[in-house]
Amino acid sequence: MHIRNELNQQLYQMKMDGVSLPHLREEYARYACILSGDTEATSKWILQHPLPTGILCFSDNPLQNARYHFVTEAATLVRLTMESGLSHDEARTLSALYIRKLDRTNSPLEVNHLYGQLCADFAQRMCEIRREGTKSVPVRKCITYIYENLGSNLSLPSLGKVTGLNPSYLSRLFHQETGSTLGQFILAAKVDTAKNLLAHSDLSCARIGASLGFSSQSAFIAVFRKVTGVTPGVWREGRFNQNSGRE
Repeated sequence: MHIRNELNQQLYQMKMDGVSLPHLREEYARYACILSGDTEATSKWILQHPLPTGILCFSDNPLQNARYHFVTEAATLVRLTMESGLSHDEARTLSALYIRKLDRTNSPLEVNHLYGQLCADFAQRMCEIRREGTKSVPVRKCITYIYENLGSNLSLPSLGKVTGLNPSYLSRLFHQETGSTLGQFILAAKVDTAKNLLAHSDLSCARIGASLGFSSQSAFIAVFRKVTGVTPGVWREGRFNQNSGRE
């Protein structure tokens, strides 16, 4: 009963102040540029729409209030991007990585800056999905399976079973629609995921390599260096210094 009384009081005060919360449809419309994968429009949108912390107050502490709003926005983005084609694992893991970074923020301004990065990251992934929208269902299914099982057996026969296609035919179809072989695509996906883990987690290079299915840390380092030109440690250090400079 106590919280009911508080709720009624809060609703009455909002009515007296002429404050109304936006309708759910209006809230979702705010994310149109992100869901469409328009990265340029998203960058402009972020400048015009900072983290909305003024309508509802979740905490009397400004930093904590901003953090709560960030988590709410992240949850909304996860739901909407999943409905628009982003894989379950990728959407929720991306959100979790950013929420972990949220713990290291020290001011509402830093939280807002991180919110901009979150929106931009989701927009980039939706952009990739839109570019892949013309791909056939088996190839799209193959790509999703690869990203969700980077540490598992991703041999051609296993991917053939996932898609229900003859392995040889799948290999030709994949190359025809993506411009790269399955092996090249899997390698690029592993390195791209490794970059994200190096930038947004404290996991060691050995654990990252193992999680991505590399036989040893040295094998992971060799592949990462071949693709990027630097070792994982050097890449992480450069990324850290770059982020520190912006902050």
